[in-house]
Amino acid sequence: MSFNRERLLPLLLSLAVILADQITKIAIVATVEPIYDSGHTIEVIGDFLRIIHARNPGVAFSIGRDLPDRVRMVAFTLLPLAVLGGLMWYYLRTDELTRTQRWAICGIVGGGIGNLIDRVLRPDGVVDFIDVRIYGLFGMQRWPTFNVADAAVVICGILLIVSVFVEERRRHGE
Repeated sequence: MSFNRERLLPLLLSLAVILADQITKIAIVATVEPIYDSGHTIEVIGDFLRIIHARNPGVAFSIGRDLPDRVRMVAFTLLPLAVLGGLMWYYLRTDELTRTQRWAICGIVGGGIGNLIDRVLRPDGVVDFIDVRIYGLFGMQRWPTFNVADAAVVICGILLIVSVFVEERRRHGE
């Protein structure tokens, strides 16, 4: 294990995701009324892409929003913190990750930290604001509202999974 540029540089992605996520959330909170307070939507690309101000006390797709506060605190704050800590421990200790996998993990960690900041500092829940119409895909007209951190976790998670499969195929081909 060595702490070279290849290992440390992707950590800048974590920082960039955290900053972008928190800056956009601060801007939304300051300028857009919450949707549950009869807030308005801002059409960016017609009805396809809108900006709204929503709060999510649960996790993805509002799962767990009705759980008691203490349960939500453990399940949605302490557990993710432990997972992110374990992921970073592995990231820093292993030499087996490819460059792509390192960048993907750092994007996931940045997104995870961005949402954890909201869970700790925003009592109404995580600020979500990107609202996309998906025209009936998966039986929904609109995708559940999300934020920069959510997008980073999903995109980098997909990238990580694909890179693991690609690397396995490459290893078996040798």
